[in-house]
Amino acid sequence: MRKKTMLAATLAVAAGLTLSACSTGSDNATGSPVADVSVDTNTKAATVLDRPFTKPNLVLTDTRGKKYDLREQTKGKPTLIYFGYTHCPDVCPLTMSNIAIAKKQLPKADQDKLQVVFVTTDPERDTPAELAKWLPSAGDSSFTGLTGDFATIQAGARQIGIGIDPPKKEKDGTVVSMHGAQVIAFSPKTDAGYVLYGEDTSADDYAKDLPKLIRGEKP
Repeated sequence: MRKKTMLAATLAVAAGLTLSACSTGSDNATGSPVADVSVDTNTKAATVLDRPFTKPNLVLTDTRGKKYDLREQTKGKPTLIYFGYTHCPDVCPLTMSNIAIAKKQLPKADQDKLQVVFVTTDPERDTPAELAKWLPSAGDSSFTGLTGDFATIQAGARQIGIGIDPPKKEKDGTVVSMHGAQVIAFSPKTDAGYVLYGEDTSADDYAKDLPKLIRGEKP
């Protein structure tokens, strides 16, 4: 089940873009995302940000149990960043699968350039071993999975306008994690997050845009 959070777009006038979190819980995740965007009247999946995000200052742990400095490890590389969790029933595995399908359509050289980073919003359950097991089945074994301290992850997410709440246990014992469901694309030219994708982005949408994102161009 999914609840809605809001992305506020500040232009000459305010406009709202609806985003989702793949869980039950409160209607609005803490720290709802705010960004300036270019509003396009067509049906493109991509939203180009007027004010790109600085890449989060995040140092976490990867699936090998090694320290991973996000800025250093992805510097100068086309990068997609997504915050989610492995027990998510719908949006997270679908998002990873769509990106993986699109990536496989790229030439091998471009596949090697693209960095896809999945940061867990449920670090207590998403250990390095759990992420290492889940990512190949949900997406691609080359995707980077990161875990660590929740407060650090939450602060990093806020740096790019993504709101996440601490995981909580429902009455039926199910643990859910509320989080913004957008993917942010970072340019290999500037290392800035300049394109946003919502949960409805399809594999075909990603396949169409990835060649441009890899070159640091606007889709």
